Amino acid sequence: MPELPEVETVMRGLEAKLAGRTIRRALVNRAGLRFPFPTGLAARLTGAEVQTFRRRAKYILMRISGGDSVLIHLGMSGRMLIERSGRNETVAHEHVVLETDDGWRVGFVDPRRFGAVDLMPTAGEDQHRLLAGLGPEPLDRAFTPAVLLAAFEGKRAPLKAALLDQTLVAGLGNIYVCEALFRAGLDPTRLAGTVTRAQATKLVREIKATLGEAIAAGGSSLRDYVQPDGELGYFQHAWKVYGREGEPCAVCPGPPACAGIQRIVQSGRSTFYCPRAQR
Repeated sequence: MPELPEVETVMRGLEAKLAGRTIRRALVNRAGLRFPFPTGLAARLTGAEVQTFRRRAKYILMRISGGDSVLIHLGMSGRMLIERSGRNETVAHEHVVLETDDGWRVGFVDPRRFGAVDLMPTAGEDQHRLLAGLGPEPLDRAFTPAVLLAAFEGKRAPLKAALLDQTLVAGLGNIYVCEALFRAGLDPTRLAGTVTRAQATKLVREIKATLGEAIAAGGSSLRDYVQPDGELGYFQHAWKVYGREGEPCAVCPGPPACAGIQRIVQSGRSTFYCPRAQR
């Protein structure tokens, strides 16, 4: 599933082509994806002006004239395809299409159909059933060590599981939690409630830095993800631990002092870390 940096990259690509433009035509090619599309979605989008964009966790919100917002979730395999109108009018698994007044065509392609598109009043975005209850955004200034410590207080869940809890921090995913924990030198299996203020300070700093660097790199191209213009992200080349089981740790002296990066399973997900470097 695309994680926060990939979703942010997609949102920026959409914003560059759609903001300030009018949707000349909207097409809906099926009744829904993970859940049904809103009634009359194509008619409600046709003729609307795209105003601004916002990302909330792993959701894209496109604000349009008339006071509504379009919610987009890429799901497991969804991607947005942006190209000039007329270049390719037949795309497999393309479920929603927007054509703009200046000749751009945006298609939501989702082979597995785990994505979602919904429509809501802009004023009620944060009350939408998929967004209500989400924790703070990790890239916001309001996400501070004090906020993280308060969220962790009394938590007996493993640290990695706590960071993946969207009610505690919104948008963090498996890849970037593994990378941030390595950079912060923290063991993913330790209890979240044992994190100290100094450790929380370092962890918040590394979460922000990891996400920021990944966004600058266009995200990590893994499985189905590509940017809206078809380019691949390249942050996967900067991974220190994710997907590197058995390889040397970048900060350890190597065998026999360090056995290298290990993989364990937590809550059904792979965790990659160095037991020697992360405490």
